Amino acid sequence: MLEGEEAEAQAGRTGRGTAAGCPPRVVRQTATGHRDCERPRWAPGRAPAPKGGACRLSAKWRLARHHPFVCIATPPSAPPADAASRAWPAGVVPTATAGWLCVFRRGRPLRRALPLAMLGDGAREEEEEKEEEEEEEEDFQRFLRRVDDITKLVQGLSSTDPAVKEKTIAETEKRLHDQETSKEEESKTTVNRTVINTRASDTANAEAVNADGFLAILEKDAKERAKRRKRNEHLANALKEKGNDAFRKGDYVIAIQRYTEGLEKLKDKQELYTNRAQAYLKTHEYEKAIGDCEWALKCNEKSIKAYFLMGRAHLALKHYSESRQCYEKILQIDPQKESLFKDCMNEVNLEEKRMKDEESAMKEVQFGKLAALSVKELLQKLDRPDQNILYYTGGIRLLTGAMKDCTEQTLFRTNNGFSILKDNEIVRRAFCAERKNTAEVDLSVSLLFLWQAVCAGNEENQRLLLTHPDVNAQLPRLLSSGISEIQKETLALISLYSENENGRRLLVRHQDLTKWLQILMTFVDSTDAMASSAMNILSDLTEEERFKTQCRVMLSTGVLPLFTQLLTSAKLVNQAALARCIGIMGNLCADVVIRMQMAECKECWKACLNLVDECFDVSTPKYQECLFAVLGLMMNLLLESNVIIQDFAVDISGRCMSLLRDKDGRIVTRAIGVLSRILPASSSAVEEVVKGGVVKKMIKFLKAGGQITSNYGIKTLSICTRSNRQAQEDLVKSDKRFSVLLKLLDSENEMIVGNAAFCLGQCLVVPGAATSLLNSNVVMILLKHAGGDATRTSVQENAAIALGKLCVAEPRHISQLRKLNGLAILNSSMKYVHSI
Repeated sequence: MLEGEEAEAQAGRTGRGTAAGCPPRVVRQTATGHRDCERPRWAPGRAPAPKGGACRLSAKWRLARHHPFVCIATPPSAPPADAASRAWPAGVVPTATAGWLCVFRRGRPLRRALPLAMLGDGAREEEEEKEEEEEEEEDFQRFLRRVDDITKLVQGLSSTDPAVKEKTIAETEKRLHDQETSKEEESKTTVNRTVINTRASDTANAEAVNADGFLAILEKDAKERAKRRKRNEHLANALKEKGNDAFRKGDYVIAIQRYTEGLEKLKDKQELYTNRAQAYLKTHEYEKAIGDCEWALKCNEKSIKAYFLMGRAHLALKHYSESRQCYEKILQIDPQKESLFKDCMNEVNLEEKRMKDEESAMKEVQFGKLAALSVKELLQKLDRPDQNILYYTGGIRLLTGAMKDCTEQTLFRTNNGFSILKDNEIVRRAFCAERKNTAEVDLSVSLLFLWQAVCAGNEENQRLLLTHPDVNAQLPRLLSSGISEIQKETLALISLYSENENGRRLLVRHQDLTKWLQILMTFVDSTDAMASSAMNILSDLTEEERFKTQCRVMLSTGVLPLFTQLLTSAKLVNQAALARCIGIMGNLCADVVIRMQMAECKECWKACLNLVDECFDVSTPKYQECLFAVLGLMMNLLLESNVIIQDFAVDISGRCMSLLRDKDGRIVTRAIGVLSRILPASSSAVEEVVKGGVVKKMIKFLKAGGQITSNYGIKTLSICTRSNRQAQEDLVKSDKRFSVLLKLLDSENEMIVGNAAFCLGQCLVVPGAATSLLNSNVVMILLKHAGGDATRTSVQENAAIALGKLCVAEPRHISQLRKLNGLAILNSSMKYVHSI
């Protein structure tokens, strides 16, 4: 009820009169279930209603609980008795014809009752705007309290405690009952048995007159609110940008102030809450960050950033379960964020494991375990300054021997073992020296041994080591130092990272890997152990997309010149490592940018052809592996199309024709694959291979080859027969009655079926070709594919074209087509025939 309404309603029910100072009223039931009152309800303490006469309030007054409402009261023939004594604004004097105004919103008046003559006054507008803002703030706080109450009820219903759950159910039922009771009371019709006002008709006329004005005021109010909202949103966005600028500069306190000021302008702007939460994370105010994230989720329940930041804050507070729940929400909202989800969950798992390891290690120390105490004592001895370099080398080796399991690794970390480079100038100078003497080499190798022992299977130690500035900068230098002992142990250390996914991500995230491909490629000319280790690292790193992206930087200027040099000197280098290196470069071609750069490199193509040429002189198994790898690389590069490839097409196809005689079936298959990709680039290359008898050789391989060989072989025939009449005639001669092609048409591989149908259609122009198929089931096979539901539409098209050409070249096939009721398919296929 409106303020003061309860007393009046009670008075009406008991028949004891009306509220003080108000005229009698009559209440009638309307068609909509609302009541028409013949006087307005004035709140206690506000301007009183006019005396001496009746006034009328619209029947829609009850809607004021949900919408703004303006009540207009018509005064009697004279203004209120105390009008002259009131403090009206300057120049405003209520007259006998002036109305009275009271604005309600959600069941409560927004301001005191005023005469209608004051509507145009500027002071009134400012006062009304201020009161409306206060009302909006109250509504907003009331809404948030209801949200909190409902959240508590939901949590209680989900509780595992039976007592809490039972209590919550009881409270929920009570709330629902109260709500239903409230609705029933609102829908009841109340009859007032007080004195009936005989001037109802006059007030009804007044209401009709003021209806248009009422709607106009409502419209004006809505526009003003929208305008104010737009203005506040503009101010909030400006403050957000200022906060962002301060955040980028590292001034997090100022950023928080700007975001807070923005929220004062617009309390439901999610971005301001999440940005302020991010700033709170920087200032280590984790509870406040969580609070802001919760507000952001009230504004937008699917805010990924809010869940991400809340997860980070919970992790900092060691709330591991809550942190995981936040990250799981991210994956539920957007399954495409799986990579982010894995990174976040891995971070939580590592942090939780780190804390457990440290607690366990501390217990070992407290129990006086010798192994645990020895680590601490050795670190203390290494912390002594100004000792001989041999003293530190020996101490580091003793410490390495003490690293038995996770406990010792954890104690090394918690006792600042990684600070040995930062705190000990002698050790640091020896490790970072560009030209090392024997003692410095021994110390560096000892350190590398120690770090391998400390980081083996311990991801937290791996992270700390890789983020150490000196280690981060020295790893590439140690790899390219030329000192075999240091290079060997550096490779061993890096292998600890590259052999698992988390370690690779640490490398990619904290290391500049732009030169690593070039550096590691130089080990192809090293001993088997180091070369194999370097290739293993490269092979592992190629699984990371960010590594491929970094490889683009130095590819043309550093990597390709070295790679072509290795290919050219294939006889002299470690051929097993070279074969793996070529394979790695082939895998890198999955990156479009890398593939384009390599395909446009003339020297790279020349080096590949040179390696193919030398295979005829060198037939060792290791060299055969190099040849196999380089053919795979060429196949990947031929996914590109450029002028350089066209220039090399004849040479490449000629080398592949020579390789078709090789005894190694893998090499033959890849040679056919290269042919299938190089021939479309040059008609001259097609003519050369046709003259060299490629059709007869392909038919031979298709008769005995597997699926991969058949796929490459039939594609090669399709390219040759598409535009070369000699190839068409050779295929008709080599494949009597098209037995090979008919066999391929029954394949389950759609690629093979489509190319076989294409070849058949091309060869039917040869005289006698269609006639040779009269006693075969070719019509049924082609009809099946033409009317089939293959995934590749080219299968239906090629089969339909071949069927049409078959019937055109030899009309006697039409009778068989009629028997199979295939004329409709033939008619539909004719459009493909005429389009050729």
